[in-house]
Amino acid sequence: MARFGFGRRGSGGAASAPKEKKQRFKFFRQVKQIYGLAKRDDPRIGLWLALIVLAVLVVAFLIGLALGHPYYALFVALPLALLPAMILLSRRAERAAYGSLDGQPGAGGAALSALKRGWSYQQEPVAMDGKPASMTNFSGAAMVYRAVGRPGVVLIAEGPTGRANKLLATEERRTNQLTPNVPVTKFRLGTGASGSGETVVRSQELIKRMRKMKKVLTKQEVAQVDKRLRSMSRQRRPPVPQGIDPQRMRSMGRGQRR
Repeated sequence: MARFGFGRRGSGGAASAPKEKKQRFKFFRQVKQIYGLAKRDDPRIGLWLALIVLAVLVVAFLIGLALGHPYYALFVALPLALLPAMILLSRRAERAAYGSLDGQPGAGGAALSALKRGWSYQQEPVAMDGKPASMTNFSGAAMVYRAVGRPGVVLIAEGPTGRANKLLATEERRTNQLTPNVPVTKFRLGTGASGSGETVVRSQELIKRMRKMKKVLTKQEVAQVDKRLRSMSRQRRPPVPQGIDPQRMRSMGRGQRR
């Protein structure tokens, strides 16, 4: 019995080795994908990463040299050198991902997936104006997305400027009727001048703007406002299939966070 038990433990240890190896390969593949995405946004990203690592190692070597242990200092500083390089890489990759969303149907919902806790949102539009070319081509339709957080209600429009502004104003009026005294902020994804009081932003600027907004509601009030607005949305859901996300950006965040 003892030999049988030992054999099972041995086989389990042998089986865990390929699993660990597979996880390492998966990590390196992810880093490679992130690097490729960042390089599309900045072709010199490799040079910047190398300079960051080199700068940290040079400083560590000089400190170690003064203490009499230069190579030990290099060994200790290597993980510290990789940390700022990975931070820069992830930020450039995120910027490239947002840049690829500009002008694409579903950009509003995909951008909202980067929101952190404290916000409630839907990646599907809460209102739509204009008939899409097909069930997979929404380039001719104006759409409005909604997020609810402590700064209040945020409406994000995309699509042709005229219809987007009109739809945004209509959705603002309905929101004010259902949730009076709750601040409503309007954004339109795109470039150029603003129209009906909305702020025109690109996809990569949207979340930054929302994070800087002043908090005026409590968490309990956010839940109440969101529940009331979602009830309205269910009664007049637009004919749009769930998850119209051309760039598959759901990995940046969940469909709803609070």
